[in-house]
Amino acid sequence: MTAEKALSFSHSEATYLRTPHLNTTDPAAVRTELAAYFNANFERYESLFDTLKSDDGYYQKSIPLRHPLIFYFGHTATFFVNKLLLAGLLTQRINPRFESMFAVGVDEMSWDDLNDAHYDWPTVAEVKAYRQQVKKTVNQLIQTAPLQLPINWENPWWAIMMGIEHEQIHLETSSVLIRQQQLQWVQPHAAWLACDISGPAPENALLQVEAGTVSLGKSFDDAYYGWDNEYGQHQADVEAFKAARYLVSNQEFLAFVEAGGYLQRHYWQEEGLQWREFTQAEYPTFWIKTNQGWQLRLMAEVVPMRWDWPAEVNYHEAKAFCAWKAEQTGETVRLPTEDEWYRLVEVSGLEELNETPAAANIHLDHFASSCPVNHFAQGDFYDVRGNVWQWTETPIYPFDGSQVHRLYDDFTTPTYDGKHNLMKGGSWVSCGNETRLSSRYAFRRHFFQHAGFRYVVSEAPVVNLDSNYETDKMLSEYAEFHYGESYFDVPNFQKAIARLAIEKMSGKPSRRALDLGCAVGRASFELARHFDQVTGIDFSARLINLGVQLKRDGVVRYAVADEGDLLLYREQRLANFGLEKTAHKVDFMQGDACNLKAVYSNYDLVLAANLLDRLYDPILFLKQIHERINAGGLLVLASPYTWLEEHTDKANWLGGFKKDGESFSTLDGIKSVLEKHFQLIDGPFSQPFVIRETRRKFQHTLSEVTIWERRHVED
Repeated sequence: MTAEKALSFSHSEATYLRTPHLNTTDPAAVRTELAAYFNANFERYESLFDTLKSDDGYYQKSIPLRHPLIFYFGHTATFFVNKLLLAGLLTQRINPRFESMFAVGVDEMSWDDLNDAHYDWPTVAEVKAYRQQVKKTVNQLIQTAPLQLPINWENPWWAIMMGIEHEQIHLETSSVLIRQQQLQWVQPHAAWLACDISGPAPENALLQVEAGTVSLGKSFDDAYYGWDNEYGQHQADVEAFKAARYLVSNQEFLAFVEAGGYLQRHYWQEEGLQWREFTQAEYPTFWIKTNQGWQLRLMAEVVPMRWDWPAEVNYHEAKAFCAWKAEQTGETVRLPTEDEWYRLVEVSGLEELNETPAAANIHLDHFASSCPVNHFAQGDFYDVRGNVWQWTETPIYPFDGSQVHRLYDDFTTPTYDGKHNLMKGGSWVSCGNETRLSSRYAFRRHFFQHAGFRYVVSEAPVVNLDSNYETDKMLSEYAEFHYGESYFDVPNFQKAIARLAIEKMSGKPSRRALDLGCAVGRASFELARHFDQVTGIDFSARLINLGVQLKRDGVVRYAVADEGDLLLYREQRLANFGLEKTAHKVDFMQGDACNLKAVYSNYDLVLAANLLDRLYDPILFLKQIHERINAGGLLVLASPYTWLEEHTDKANWLGGFKKDGESFSTLDGIKSVLEKHFQLIDGPFSQPFVIRETRRKFQHTLSEVTIWERRHVED
């Protein structure tokens, strides 16, 4: 079929459900709509895995830096359970083993555990059965859970939307992994048919885009679900520029390949050059060179090259092409910024998708693949939205006034590192929130994500909003608490509690230590002075990231509040504390202290400092912690016992209430749970700490410390 013929494409077929409008007052209608949205997405995600030929395909890694596909099959269901527990909509787990195993490991972060030896993957049938349990549970919640409208950022039902939209994201990322899977493990499927339209590639042209102002960001009362990075405000004046009418096609990119673009070092930035030399790439990843000519790998099949389809490349390849194009034309050719992309949206007259099939290759409205770059006109341009994601020059950053959602604090914040660039416009498989014009998704620059690019010509400098100093209030306070000055003659808490633990280990094995609730890692580094191996685990990837940075670079920079809008800038180095020589012994991982993976076992010491009163189920934690500690090993607990219902349901408090008419302290509760497996060998006693908020405001707190020895023979 030719592209010209395809332009008569019928828009009569049904579309996949769009992300729902949440600002409504009809509870029954909301329940009905959310149930339909949840089930449609849940089932669509499962159907994607029908492109695998057999169960064997679930257990083969597509690329070394990602889990096998069985992880992603279970991950999205586990996400529902974990977030619904945090939101208080669920009170117990469905399958603790799965909900630990499938929890983390999606973006090659340092705390992602990709060691195959740590996983005894379940069968596909077991994961399918688990998914059905989750599906039944979520449907029951949607029908019966208390519902207060509207569903907004603070509403517990936000967790349901979060789970659905999270699975939409993985619909896309899993389709990429299937495309990267060896062909022997995949097969075409009737529910995922690729486009069969191809013809001669159009010749690209530059069109003028006039200067204008863009205003980005959304308010917290917006009627549609959004991720944290979408909120806040950003305004920018965009200078006039020229932009390519079409996305760069395979045909247009071929000229760069044939000119030896991959082999010319001066076209590549340093990071891109490292990637190219590591991979030995000579052409795009999904191109296949044969004696019969070029072929193209699609998600589940190989077809003759579609020269009029967009070239799918990573950021480095797109940048190198632009450098080559600039050399050929003598013009300043580069990728657009995020702000410039929004100018393209404005001049193209794009609006949000409605319930009719989109005039774009998006939301699975048309194809399960890319299509010709001249298929969907949007104003004078083509594919401003849809077909493939478009790389931009802009590393993702937070808008002014943005916040981090308490249920998912590691969605965006780990990407505010200058190493994740924004992609705009969505691809053929982008659904739900991904298709909203306000959406902001960013990936590591060497990743492949059904992404291509268009180029612009502009003399305007690229200004990226970035800082070498961490300014997030919570992170900065933690950094100062762990690595900053001592105040009021109170010694550093993390250093003190770690040294106390080490002293109590005298004469005991010192092979492995576990620092639970490690935050930004000071105690973990201190323990490494004595132990052969230290594992620091925290629920928050935001916090872990600072520890990872310190281990990697030896330095962390942050800004602390001084007075009003004034800030003080700090630089801390491990070498300042004599910790640099043993830092290599520390590994940071993200995890749930109440539901740890089995691999976190056989420790000689477990330290849980200022953790108990922040757990959603501290009783469960204490009941299980003996499983992690060797006989004769120590458990060091420290907590101010500041019980708050926002962290821990009152039914799960260890103490701080009347029991049988008498006062029941937290220590009473700890003793009642631990005495079967532990004996108290020291404490209780108080360990003070001070947290600096501003130059003149501090928190002075006493943490009660108890030290427990794991019994050799249990009662």
